[in-house]
Amino acid sequence: MATYIYVAVAGDQKLLLFDMEPDTGRLAAREEYPLDGRSAAICIDPSQKTLYLSVNTDPTVIVSYRIDQLTGSLTQLGDVEVGGDACFISTDNTGRFLMAASYGAGMVSVMPIGDDGVAHGSVVDYPTAGLAHFIQTDASNRYAFVPHVDKSNVIFQFLFDEKTGLLTPNAVPRVEGHPGQGPRHLVFHPTKDIVYSDNEQESSVTVYHFDTGRGTLAEGQTLSTLPEEGFDGENSNAQIRIHPTGKAIYVSNRGHDSIAVFAVDSETGELSSLGQQPTESVPRPFNIDPDGRYLFAGGAATGRVAAYRIEDSGTLDPLEVYEVGDTPSWIEPIRFD
Repeated sequence: MATYIYVAVAGDQKLLLFDMEPDTGRLAAREEYPLDGRSAAICIDPSQKTLYLSVNTDPTVIVSYRIDQLTGSLTQLGDVEVGGDACFISTDNTGRFLMAASYGAGMVSVMPIGDDGVAHGSVVDYPTAGLAHFIQTDASNRYAFVPHVDKSNVIFQFLFDEKTGLLTPNAVPRVEGHPGQGPRHLVFHPTKDIVYSDNEQESSVTVYHFDTGRGTLAEGQTLSTLPEEGFDGENSNAQIRIHPTGKAIYVSNRGHDSIAVFAVDSETGELSSLGQQPTESVPRPFNIDPDGRYLFAGGAATGRVAAYRIEDSGTLDPLEVYEVGDTPSWIEPIRFD
C-alpha cells in the first residue's frame, strides 16, 4: 500500500508530489511539475488513473495527467480550455464527465472525458449566479449541487444525466442561504442522507438533510467555526472535509488561522464543536489521507503545509511542517493498495 500527496502551488506555478509514510504521516518530496500559470484546483477520477488540474492562464485550462499507479508519478496527456476560471473541478461518479465551477464567470461547465483520459469541449456551459464555488454529484450520480458565496448566497440544485452530461434545474432549483451565510463547499456523509456546507461569509458550518428521492437539501443545524470568546477579527471559511468514517467534520478558518473540528453524532449526523486547532496563516487548502489517519493543511500566506495526526476523537495532534512554496492552492491525496 502506498499513499501520495499532490500539492498545487499557485504562486510558484508548480505541482508537487510527496510520498507519505503511513506509520508516521511524514512527507518526502519526490517530484515537481512546472505549470504555465497559477494552479487552482485538483481532482482525480474514480478509477484513480487520471489527475485533473485547473490552471489560470488566459484562457483557463484544465490539464490532464496520467497517474502511474505504482509510483504516483504524472505524465501530461493534454488540456482543454474552459469558459471561466474553474476554481473547483470534479468528475461525475462514472468518470465520464469533468465538471467545473467558475467563480468569476458565474457558471458551471460539463466536459466529456475521452478514452485517453483527456477532457474535451463542454457539453454544456450553464450560467448560474456570480461567485460559483463548487460542483459535485451525489452518490447516486443523479443530482449535482453548486454553492455560491457572498451576495449570491445560494445553492443551485440540478438533475444530472450521466449518459449525456446535461444539467437540468431540479423541481426546487435553489436553496437560498440565510442572510450573510455564503455557502462555499459541500461534503456528503458516507452513510447518512446528510450534506454539510461551510459558509464563507458567516464563518459557520450547516447540516442539510438530503432528500435522495427528490435531490433536494433542507437546512438544519448551523454552528460557528470560531471560538465563543477571545476572537473578534475578520475571518472567512475556505474548505470543508469529512473524515472517511463520517465521525468528524473539519473547516479551515482564514483569519483565525485554524482548523475547526466538529464531532458528528452517529445517530443524527448533527455536529458538536471540538474546538479549533491553530495552523498556518490563511489556511485555504487542506485534506485528509484516504485512511483517515492524517490531515494536511496549507498556509496560503506562509508557503508551508502543516501535518496533523487525527486522534480517535477526531481532534488534531500537530506533527511536522513542510516548506512548499508561494501560495499553496490545493492538496490532494491518493492511495494505491
